[in-house]
Amino acid sequence: MGTLLKCYRPFFPMIPYSARTIQLKPNNNGLAAFFRHKKRGIVSRSFSFSPLGSSQPSIAEKDCTKSDGGRIKNPSSELWLYNTMSRKKELFKPKVEGKVGMYVCGVTAYDLSHIGHARVYVTFDVLYRYLRHLEFEVYYVRNFTDVDDKIIKRANELGQDPISLSRRYCEEFSHDMLNLQCLPPSIEPRVSDHMPQIIDMIKQILKKGYAYIVDGDVYFNVEKFPEYGQLSGRKLEDNRAGERVVVDSRKKNPADFALWKSAKEGEPFWESPWGPGRPGWHIECSAMSAAYLGYTFDIHGGGADLVFPHHENEIAQSCAACERSNISFWIHNGFVTIDSEKMSKSLGNFFTIRQVVDLYHPLALRLFLMGTHYQSPINYSDMQLESASDRIFYIYQTLHDCENVLSQHDPKILKESIPPDTVNVIDSFRDVFVASMSDDLHTPVVLAALSDPLKAINDLLHTCKGKKQELRIESLAALEKTIRDVLIILGLMPASYSEVLQQLKEKALKRATLTEDQVLQKIEERTAARRNKEYEKSDAIRKDLALVGITLMDSPNGTTWRPAVPLAIQDQQIDAS
Repeated sequence: MGTLLKCYRPFFPMIPYSARTIQLKPNNNGLAAFFRHKKRGIVSRSFSFSPLGSSQPSIAEKDCTKSDGGRIKNPSSELWLYNTMSRKKELFKPKVEGKVGMYVCGVTAYDLSHIGHARVYVTFDVLYRYLRHLEFEVYYVRNFTDVDDKIIKRANELGQDPISLSRRYCEEFSHDMLNLQCLPPSIEPRVSDHMPQIIDMIKQILKKGYAYIVDGDVYFNVEKFPEYGQLSGRKLEDNRAGERVVVDSRKKNPADFALWKSAKEGEPFWESPWGPGRPGWHIECSAMSAAYLGYTFDIHGGGADLVFPHHENEIAQSCAACERSNISFWIHNGFVTIDSEKMSKSLGNFFTIRQVVDLYHPLALRLFLMGTHYQSPINYSDMQLESASDRIFYIYQTLHDCENVLSQHDPKILKESIPPDTVNVIDSFRDVFVASMSDDLHTPVVLAALSDPLKAINDLLHTCKGKKQELRIESLAALEKTIRDVLIILGLMPASYSEVLQQLKEKALKRATLTEDQVLQKIEERTAARRNKEYEKSDAIRKDLALVGITLMDSPNGTTWRPAVPLAIQDQQIDAS
């Protein structure tokens, strides 16, 4: 790759969009492109019925990128996002019409990622997906930090090469993102591959008088940048060195931060005009964002912990290198907390993504993370994960039951009409979806609004009145399709309803430390007890299973089981409140 881009305009792109991003084309046959006419009390709408399963996306690959009738159409042209810089919501308008440049700070790859990281990248995956749904061509850059003090320290402890260690954890991170159905960014640059760009930017900063050299180290002089603190709201005299900034008496100001660090024995290094060394933490993102998006682009994102010092320092560096540097929106998500304390590796109070998805389905974790507005802190607990798991099981079970009924009918002979009641449910849900997502991505409201179309499906499937409804199958198909459209946009659509239900049951059994054979044996014992009128024993078996999260369901066809929030955890929650 060549030297750093000069500072005149957004760059779209060095890597062609076609490498990862599928262009979106309008389609006039989607759910929202409809017409009504009065005819025997039935509302006619244009639905594209297709065999269920034939167009469902595989995990993290297919989403809302193809217009095959599987998307909510005519999305709101407005999107309001909270801008950390202005401290208010602003109407999003890209610098280049129809195109969006977005940079999100990636992980420092020296260990497995925790669920605080998961929240960051689920948040920006939702934004990425929604921008694409709005038919923007999005160039999404998310970096890997593979050169850093923490990586070097960990590698020395393990006796491994720092770059090799980091590369391994980059691969582990990518695996975690795939599990969480986060779409891959357009490109994922690594620090170690961008030394020419980093060095070039430091040279520009030095040339313009914003930095100084001390014994092979290069420091940014914050006093030369009067706007320092504009993002975080801190005054210069209040700023302290960040956790990655070593206090150095050679600095002109304690808040000055390293652009280049001279080589130390046993550390990886690169040659530079100031001697062998490696870049500071902050300069890497300024250099790589400029390399792929230019000095002016639309969105820069990350966790709230990056506001200061990382993003504050990025602004100072980029503006020092190029006076025209400008990013329209700075977007930050809230922390994941445990007992109201931020989850982080440095505090040692974290759960890795692997630890969580060992016991809970990745889509349950994704739902949990989306169940609170992205700006707000979210408190991690077993109860929260159990509730998310229970909710997502209900969603997929409802859609699976609907799928089974629809599979018995030929979609080619279904009418393109549905009753007014069904239309009202679909329109109401769509309106909530558009209004909530357009208002700073209020995913909790959308997830709550799923209740009405899901209830409508269950009424049509299981109630006497619903089974007799005119155009019942058409209504089921339209409702299932509407929900599926939204799940695709939210990244919650599984490859198969039946497959994910089985996986959710397996996770529940693991949490309960039971096998399915043991549960079935308990069901047989309970059936025998009921047959012998040993109701106390029957109730005890049911309660014992419910305590560990296994709920029994009786029907004329026998007794089955499903996962549920364990009574033991519910009791703990009540005792704590």
